[in-house]
Amino acid sequence: MTSPYCCPNCKTNKTRFNLIAQVPQAVKMDPNTGEIVKEYEDGMLDPFHLPYRGPERKVQCAVCGLIDEEQAFIKRAEYMNKNKL
Repeated sequence: MTSPYCCPNCKTNKTRFNLIAQVPQAVKMDPNTGEIVKEYEDGMLDPFHLPYRGPERKVQCAVCGLIDEEQAFIKRAEYMNKNKL
């Protein structure tokens, strides 16, 4: 389902956005070098490794550069449309 967006920061942009797909990669890193030691497959995490629970998509305003969750842009558009009437 699509919804109109409006930037919650600049409050004027309703047309120019960058959609950012969040693709989590579960890894175990060496604490000294930062090198990836192990990559986890889906559903095969260690007991102490929580799965990613963040949003699937973020949105960036292509006018002011704000990056936020998609819901913030949708809610701002709903607010603007409600006050327009």
